Amino acid sequence: MASTSDFRNGLIINFKHGLYAIIEFQHVKPGKGGAFVRTKLKNLRNGKVLDNTFRSGESVDVVRVERKKYQFLYKDSGSLVLMDNETFEQINVQAENFGGGEKFLKESEEVELLLDQDDNIITAELPVFVNLEVVQTEPGFRGDTATNAMKQATLETGAVINVPLFINEGDKLKIDTRTGEYSERVKN
Repeated sequence: MASTSDFRNGLIINFKHGLYAIIEFQHVKPGKGGAFVRTKLKNLRNGKVLDNTFRSGESVDVVRVERKKYQFLYKDSGSLVLMDNETFEQINVQAENFGGGEKFLKESEEVELLLDQDDNIITAELPVFVNLEVVQTEPGFRGDTATNAMKQATLETGAVINVPLFINEGDKLKIDTRTGEYSERVKN
């Protein structure tokens, strides 16, 4: 068991029947009363962030986790097949572990899995940005760029996103996997 004096950003604790990562914390010593620690905790299963206050010195249950890099091979009926970069062992990971970002994964893309001490998958982390090619979209017309109008585009992985009107088929785009939004056009 650890205490609040062991808090640091990124520490993972077992709290309220779930695994939470400490995003930020602040030790507060008011003039009157006992000291306490204000924290922002992120649920690793669903990504929700909550604020919580711990009494100074309160014990918490720290969870030991391991980060491992895997290579995405292919999709297989609701799961993704990943290969361990060190042992070349293949595993199936349910798509819900990726939080909707799996639609932006190309073959041979690297992902990072967060594993507990029993090698159970806690969560999967995608690269923050990926470069994908537009395979289908309506053509843009000259003069349509004055407004912030958007159109739909289908990417090489099959994902459909909104893009500015000046984007054409064959363009490479930088996509934010956390939000699923267009970031910028990538030069070849």
